[in-house]
Amino acid sequence: MSPDRVFTDELGPLLAYFGGVILVIAVMMGGSQLLGERGKHRRKAALEAFESGIVPTGGPLLNFSVHFYLVAIFFVIFDIEAVFIFAWAIAYRESGWAGYIEILIFIAILLAALIYLWRLGALDWRTARQKSLDV
Repeated sequence: MSPDRVFTDELGPLLAYFGGVILVIAVMMGGSQLLGERGKHRRKAALEAFESGIVPTGGPLLNFSVHFYLVAIFFVIFDIEAVFIFAWAIAYRESGWAGYIEILIFIAILLAALIYLWRLGALDWRTARQKSLDV
């Protein structure tokens, strides 16, 4: 098979898709620039943030507890691992006993990590004051 044939057969659809994506992005950005109302409203109220009819108070920067970020990281990690388990479940017949043992080891490592995080207190949302009031 000639190199030109390989290029058009294998990379042609990928390049066509890439070109289509670039075209759609250009049309969407150009259309919003042409059809948008940017610059038409000069009043101060038009430049303020508006959400659900509530006038905002205070600044846009909020301080969140580190627990929010920890839970988000744990969610992403365990969600990605759920995708791996789902992929194994789809191909479990092809993977055989070796795949079954591997997924058991994988789940055991996940369980060990979850127990470690739990014992470390990373999943505990209570403040130090709330912990001190526990009887």
